[in-house]
Amino acid sequence: MSTELGRAADGPGHEAEDTLQALGYEQELKRSMSLADVVIYGLIYMVPLAPVAVFGIVYNFSSGAVVLVYVVAAIAMFFSAVSYKEMATEFPIAGSVYSYVRNGIGDFVGFISGWAILLDYLLLPALLCVFAASAMTSLVDGIPGEAWVVFFVVATVIINVRGIDVTAKMNRIFLYIQMVTLAAFIGWSIVAIAQGQGSFSFTPIFNPDEFSWNVVFGAIPIAALSYIGFDAISTLNEEAVDGGKTTSRATMIVLWAVTAMFIVQVYFAAAFVPKGTEFADGDAVNNAFYNITGDVMTHWFKVVVTLVAAMIALFANTIASNGVSARLLYSMARDGQLPKFLSKVTSRQVPANAMLFIAALSILVGIFGVEHVALLTSLVTFGALTAYILLHLSVLRHFIVRTKSRKYFVHLVSPVIGSAVLVYALWNASSNAKTVGLIWLAFGCVFALGLKMKGRALAQSDL
Repeated sequence: MSTELGRAADGPGHEAEDTLQALGYEQELKRSMSLADVVIYGLIYMVPLAPVAVFGIVYNFSSGAVVLVYVVAAIAMFFSAVSYKEMATEFPIAGSVYSYVRNGIGDFVGFISGWAILLDYLLLPALLCVFAASAMTSLVDGIPGEAWVVFFVVATVIINVRGIDVTAKMNRIFLYIQMVTLAAFIGWSIVAIAQGQGSFSFTPIFNPDEFSWNVVFGAIPIAALSYIGFDAISTLNEEAVDGGKTTSRATMIVLWAVTAMFIVQVYFAAAFVPKGTEFADGDAVNNAFYNITGDVMTHWFKVVVTLVAAMIALFANTIASNGVSARLLYSMARDGQLPKFLSKVTSRQVPANAMLFIAALSILVGIFGVEHVALLTSLVTFGALTAYILLHLSVLRHFIVRTKSRKYFVHLVSPVIGSAVLVYALWNASSNAKTVGLIWLAFGCVFALGLKMKGRALAQSDL
């Protein structure tokens, strides 16, 4: 694939469609999203209030150095963002990392990368529903978490099947509400610290008494859950007005924006946690951030933060996650890598069958995950980190080996460093996550080899 072909997507909107056809695909999804729409979609997917749901988990893992974890995670994800930026411009296809690796390295490795991130996309909508359900059970007595999971999943599908334009409009409203809530939390925190309820400290950034690179990198797979939206942004390549040009710009904008928001909110939350604290398993760790707002500020603000996190931030993220997951299934099914019924597009130009499949799976996994949040979180990030590593390798293979690029930082240095950091982080993930993740990858390899043994190439298989 020539570099010139990929760059054609940088022209007017119709050139993005021409590039898509040159890559062997027809324009089936609705191309109507502006740069602002894609940035907002990315922010919604990565969730400005994402640290709220996992604050207690990250705090325990890092012995209080929550800011350091998010800074290291941002650095690690920066290199991944650069690789996504380059491949989005080169191959403006909806399949994200699956399409990038498939075109950058080959069909088999592309399938494995898609299979790896499927672990992320099949489980993430369920995990988000579990987080939202956990928040709601802390406010509403008598309704079990499983019932909230079903409610969030059903509501998500109803919105997504109405089309990308409806989702984009709702995303703007959801984002504004989150930003106002975050601003209120920061302002109130400053007043509370001034009143002596907390203290400005260097400990959340670096705690020499508890510091360990193993601890920090061990927490990255969890913190990275807040940064895996780059792949989600790239699934919009076929719906963004200027294709890869729009999604590549949006990727870098979203990276810097969410990093700033993550660091500020975890720092102020940590300012009210006594040094040496370890949150107990269960509600204490899951609702640590919410409890801080209730104890330090006031109960009604805890209710506001909980409702915004559960009913707005996490719900909006669940909507985006269901849509993004469906687009990956659609893309793989369109290529014959998954059952063909998943590639069906409705008159509203949305992959409805894939959305319904993700919803059904979310209900099943979500009901199980209500009691297994930490394991589900680790599994989601295992798939994403594995796929990101393969993405970096595809950048090296395509740009350095195939096209002889001289842009050595973005095409050589960046993917090498990014791969090294992610491999280290993956190595330090929980043993349960690695075991289940490796079993998942093994099934993917067996599935792919089974297609080949039956004489059906991955590029042409018809399930």
